[in-house]
Amino acid sequence: MLNSILGARRPHAARKLVEQGALLLDVRSVPEYAQGNIPGSYNIPVQELNGRLQELGKRGRHVVVYCRSGARSAHASELLTAAGYRVTDIGPMHAW
Repeated sequence: MLNSILGARRPHAARKLVEQGALLLDVRSVPEYAQGNIPGSYNIPVQELNGRLQELGKRGRHVVVYCRSGARSAHASELLTAAGYRVTDIGPMHAW
């Protein structure tokens, strides 16, 4: 929750993390992603995340995650943290 709050209040910090090599991860559905996304983001729908963790790179990597409203990114943040990634959840895409 704290990461979610900090990310939403400090989008510039999330941008800086991405500039420094963090993965920008969109956890919305493929059709939502196709309708518009943050340039440079990678899409894995949250319901597929557990089975596709190998696509994210080494555990311990920083991942900045977002979705449409913040609910899916919060769920993804929990999954990613439990899997050993460092996570900043910016919540909804418009927070970027």
